[in-house]
Amino acid sequence: MTVLCVRFQLPPESEAALPGLLGLLEEFTPVVEALPPDGALADLRGAERYFGRSAVELASVIRVRALALHGVDCVIGAGPGPMLARVALRDARPGVTCAVPEDAVAQFLADRPVAALPGVGTATSRTLCEYGLDTLGRVAAAPLSTLQRLIGARAGRELHEKAAGVDRGRVVPNGVSRSLATERPFALDELDPDRHRRALLSAAEELGARLRALDKVCGTLTLTVRYADRTATTRTRTLREPTAHSAALTRTAYAMYEALGLQRARVRALVLRAESLAPAEQASHQLTFDPVDEKVRRVEEAADRVRAKFGPGAVIPGALAA
Repeated sequence: MTVLCVRFQLPPESEAALPGLLGLLEEFTPVVEALPPDGALADLRGAERYFGRSAVELASVIRVRALALHGVDCVIGAGPGPMLARVALRDARPGVTCAVPEDAVAQFLADRPVAALPGVGTATSRTLCEYGLDTLGRVAAAPLSTLQRLIGARAGRELHEKAAGVDRGRVVPNGVSRSLATERPFALDELDPDRHRRALLSAAEELGARLRALDKVCGTLTLTVRYADRTATTRTRTLREPTAHSAALTRTAYAMYEALGLQRARVRALVLRAESLAPAEQASHQLTFDPVDEKVRRVEEAADRVRAKFGPGAVIPGALAA
């Protein structure tokens, strides 16, 4: 084992604790990749040699320290690579690290559903299941040409390798500072889709204003929906072009929300996170010659100037109507 996938069991209001928990992991290895809002990958290849302990043993130490120093429990999956560690995390539970046997990776994966692989979405899973390829073992045994006809050449090749246990991924060090998040909790569990959309609009406008204040643009947007039963659904979408434009962020947030197809879901909170941040000066903007879009952008610029002068709560009369 060389890679851990750690999910900290953070209460919804404690997402700000993640940077400190990442610092705990960095005491063991500098190769830590944040997986907001509550997880991380850690490559312990050097730590195993330095501490003279296996990754599973180090996982136990990490769990104890997280509880002792931060009062946060965690679940941990371990594997030879990041993809396998994420799969192992699905079977992990507090107090017990689930590890993929290095000499039996294919057997570990064989009986798992295809949706257990990171990156395999509902549509791909449905397509494969229609042809009887409902487990990773069957996908690995299927001819590569069959998979490529079903889901495409590149996707079919990657899926075939992953189902056979080939993990070409690597842990890429990053930090939570490369993302911005805002949360919209509801006083009572909310069923009304219109209220959900208004909360998303407010969150997207706040993210846009914060990005513009920092002279940043984001490349991806992540929506997390927290439900009354303490479960959550997370969806991530790459933007057509990196942006800090509130209207573009709102459209993407609405699209992710609509794609969930929620039916009378009791929503406790909505979290919107801007990720893959980059300097605004390095971003390009596709000209549309759309007078409405240009007007909205001018209103945004004016609103940003007012906020800078009078504070974040300031509102331009008539700006919302525009």
